[in-house]
Amino acid sequence: MNEFHLDLLRWLAAGTQPTPWVLSIAIGLALGGAWLSAAIIGAAAWRRPGNWTYAFFVLAGAGLTAMLCQDIAARINMPRPFIMGLVPAYISHGASAALPSTHASVMFMVAFAFLARPALRTAGVALFVVAAATGWARIHVGVHFPLDIAAGLMFGALMAGLLGA
Repeated sequence: MNEFHLDLLRWLAAGTQPTPWVLSIAIGLALGGAWLSAAIIGAAAWRRPGNWTYAFFVLAGAGLTAMLCQDIAARINMPRPFIMGLVPAYISHGASAALPSTHASVMFMVAFAFLARPALRTAGVALFVVAAATGWARIHVGVHFPLDIAAGLMFGALMAGLLGA
């Protein structure tokens, strides 16, 4: 872990004296960002019924992304920042390996897959914003390093590309 990465964590994490309203937003996004993404996916599928099959295919790819991501994380076995005592955790979370972030990998994969489909680009932009906000939130509440989220973004982009191929 280099000093730049640790400085970035200290800058983005809530720390020991968080701003209450920012922490509330972060907790909401950290715990509910995936549900917000699911709502966006559902709304897009409802508004664009001709893309149901595509949306289903993307969700199947999301499941595969999650499984592969967890396997990669287990092999790398990078601990979470709260486990290392670097920052407090403001949400309940297990001590599972953190790199890459499964939340980020799956959410960015879905966002990129939707961005690749012209009829779903508006939803793809919304999904990307929610994925980025959720990534920030999971750093802020102490359960991820910034590198975990960045690696999840890259892995999600790779998986979306493979899905598109």
